[in-house]
Amino acid sequence: MRWGCSLKPVAGCVMALLAAVPAAEAGGLVQLKVQTEARSTVVSKNRLERFLAENGCQAELVFDQGAPSHLSFSRGQGVGQPLLLAVNRESTAPTPVWVTRATAGVRALAELRGRDVSVVAGSDPIGNRLALAALAEKGVEPGPGQRYETADYSSALGLLLHNNTHASVSELGFVRPFVASQGLVITWQGQPVEGAGWYAGRLHTKANTDTDRCLTALANLEREDDRQTFQIFPEWVYRFVAPQSK
Repeated sequence: MRWGCSLKPVAGCVMALLAAVPAAEAGGLVQLKVQTEARSTVVSKNRLERFLAENGCQAELVFDQGAPSHLSFSRGQGVGQPLLLAVNRESTAPTPVWVTRATAGVRALAELRGRDVSVVAGSDPIGNRLALAALAEKGVEPGPGQRYETADYSSALGLLLHNNTHASVSELGFVRPFVASQGLVITWQGQPVEGAGWYAGRLHTKANTDTDRCLTALANLEREDDRQTFQIFPEWVYRFVAPQSK
């Protein structure tokens, strides 16, 4: 390979050599890509990058889904095997549920035909697709005027608690603490769904110790420690664990 620089301008040659070395090998930042539907990411990005730096991981969060990365967070099933799985408050895989008010006396999903329901907008399968599929199996397909889409699980649940809808989609670990105190009933419970979590990106190599430090730092992060950091993740995500430690 010819570099085309003379021996005299040493600084210029060094810069040319560094430009030809991948960022991770040159001591650059580990690129963490996050699939998110949060309207604002600035605060979460800054707080998470600071947390990671304090725990030995020099990283930059990116949200452009076309950007190359060392690690990539997927809200659903990603490509390959996950390096860290997202789990709920109970440290288990997320489980979609439909909840109703106990006073409504709804005993089965079929009884929601013609009723208003609240779901979580976006690509998170737990708060939307899987729950709606369970309704469809019972012949219940809420139309646009009966299906209220919200930004998160708290908002969907809020519509139910304020009598604006007859049922709300939720996630089992997220909603369980509210069941008794708010007079709710879990009318339907699906199967646990693994898939959401951190996956190896195109820049990832098994020998990259910088990426390993980032994985260790992410495994030490919990929602209760800093809720603002977790705004870029689905609301049911409580922490991240290695697949074999579940």
